[in-house]
Amino acid sequence: MSETNHGESTLAPTAAAGIISAGEIPPKRPRLILFLTILAMLAVIAVIGLLKARQISQAIAMGKSFRMPPDAVTTLKVASETIRPSIPAVGSLSSPQGVMMSADLPGVVTAIPFESGSHVTNGQVLVRLDTRQEEAQLRTALAKLELARQNLERARDLSQKHVIAQSALDDAKSQFDAATASVDETRATIARKTILAPFEGETGIRQVNIGQYLKSGDPIVQLDALDTVYVNYALPQQHLGQLHVGQPVMVRADGLPDKEFPGTINAINSMVDTSTRNIQVQAILPNPGHLLRSGMFAAVRTLLPDRRKTIMIPASSIQYAPYGDSVFVVATMKDKEGKEYLGVREQTVELGSTRGDQVEIVKGLSDGDQVVTSGIFKLRQGGAVRIENAIQPGNNPAPKPTDT
Repeated sequence: MSETNHGESTLAPTAAAGIISAGEIPPKRPRLILFLTILAMLAVIAVIGLLKARQISQAIAMGKSFRMPPDAVTTLKVASETIRPSIPAVGSLSSPQGVMMSADLPGVVTAIPFESGSHVTNGQVLVRLDTRQEEAQLRTALAKLELARQNLERARDLSQKHVIAQSALDDAKSQFDAATASVDETRATIARKTILAPFEGETGIRQVNIGQYLKSGDPIVQLDALDTVYVNYALPQQHLGQLHVGQPVMVRADGLPDKEFPGTINAINSMVDTSTRNIQVQAILPNPGHLLRSGMFAAVRTLLPDRRKTIMIPASSIQYAPYGDSVFVVATMKDKEGKEYLGVREQTVELGSTRGDQVEIVKGLSDGDQVVTSGIFKLRQGGAVRIENAIQPGNNPAPKPTDT
């Protein structure tokens, strides 16, 4: 029994040792697995890098071949035209004959034989004041005049017969002259209480009523002659050498935007205003239909004698900048590959006078140039454009506002 047990105990460790040896991993295998793992990761990274490099190269190629889409613009082919330059100004209209009729003497209104806003003739009665007292005084004066006339006749008869002295005749003549003057004075007073139109014209709105008591100088009605009107305006003194009497002007008035009235300069002030350095100018113009009224605001263009050829373009074409104004001119251009396309170049210009929606180009453009008239804010030098002229910006030398 003891031997058997001893033998079993001897064999057990040996078997256990054999089992452990069989389950062991050779020392070189972990290094091989690690190497293969790293190699696989490098291969994956290399494949990803190649794919990304290919994508980047494709993107670069696409970027080089990419072109910005052309901008839609409107254009206008410019051409020279002959214009007559003018000097703009603002002024006011006045009547050559205009007066506020007023009462000369105090009195009560008894008659108003005219209507407000009516046409009256020279010498037409406008207002009559109460003259009953003056008429009674006139009758008294006429009676005294008749007595003085009779006394004078008797005195002359007696003087011829040498019955009375010369002094008595002189006294009778003096009394007759005084009575005549008294009659004339009373008649003048009656006449002064009858207000007559001093000239033909248009009345305004009357400011009196029948029965109203008027003091001396109280207004009655405005009276204006409107067959012709004056326009008074001022121009800077540097234009003085370009002005002369008889020079034509064109006038537009507020409220009559569709009409322009021709006229001529009839007076230039003899002195320049020392505070503004402006010269006052007055022009006269016919007023058919009496459309123009005294006191109206007016826009005046004084036409200069010289005419010149110039280029006018819409104001929307101009790009204003401190370093210089410019426009964009449409032209056929070539890209880096030599392909032609429709593009724009920025052209510096020198501006002149304005006329409605238009601006004069003194220098920088030639006949036939195609100028961009709208959409300039999005353009750049050499940029491609697409012309769409279905809707054009304003280009009217005499624009009319849509909402007046």
